[in-house]
Amino acid sequence: MKKRFNPKTSQKIAFTILLLSALVTIIPVVVIIIVVIKNGISAISWEFLTSMPKNGMRAGGIFPAIVGTFYLTIGATIFSLPLGVLAAIYLSEYAKENRFTRILNLGIVNLAGVPSIVYGLFGLSLFVIYMKLGVSILSGCLTLAIMELPSIITATKTALNSVPKQFREVSLSLGATKWQTIRYAVLPYALPGIITGTVLSNARKTGETAPILFTVAAFYLPRLPSSVFDQTMALPYHLYVISTQIPGIEKNITYGTALVLIIFTLSLNLVGIIIRTRLRKQKKW
Repeated sequence: MKKRFNPKTSQKIAFTILLLSALVTIIPVVVIIIVVIKNGISAISWEFLTSMPKNGMRAGGIFPAIVGTFYLTIGATIFSLPLGVLAAIYLSEYAKENRFTRILNLGIVNLAGVPSIVYGLFGLSLFVIYMKLGVSILSGCLTLAIMELPSIITATKTALNSVPKQFREVSLSLGATKWQTIRYAVLPYALPGIITGTVLSNARKTGETAPILFTVAAFYLPRLPSSVFDQTMALPYHLYVISTQIPGIEKNITYGTALVLIIFTLSLNLVGIIIRTRLRKQKKW
């Protein structure tokens, strides 16, 4: 007689496998953060954060890079978020299910996996050369916005589809129009998911080097930009430069810059998480 396999044993095995998978994922990240903090914390000071780079970036601070990264992140979000949300609303609420929409959805998903260097070359060709915007903040923001669009569209569609259909049916049965139903009965409940997608895409674009390499980033620019048509320094490219192109630079400056970039990204994520949590508390379902 065959011995039955105990369900509790299989559950313990599955739990152990999941736990090991989580540890394999988390431990390297924790180790990297510890190494960066250990080697870079000594470089963090008020002068380092608020002064201009000096002596070929071997001294001084990284203030222009911090400001430039902030401009690029906010600017790209301003361009991509409204367009991505409107596109997702159309695909989710208005477009009929046919071959065209299936191809469109497949294309959006595939665009999310395109290497960032391709977006950089596209931005260089379209915005810098063809539209003659030059190597500028505007070109960089538009390039990052295009790179961010697939993630925002996908996240917004998922958030919209998670809202129960009954909300739409009740609203329409009370005489509301299609847009009024979306505006007042769907979007408010999909906002947490939309914000989550935006936060994740922000985290990606904040650390990208390739797209801004061709469209906006300056090698050494110890001043702040005065308009959207100026170049600017940015933390990812600045970190790449001082790590590979500046001989004799102190190690703590390199790790300090990396630490500031990590804190910058985590701060954006924290703001998004706080907003998302508050919106979720307002849900009544």
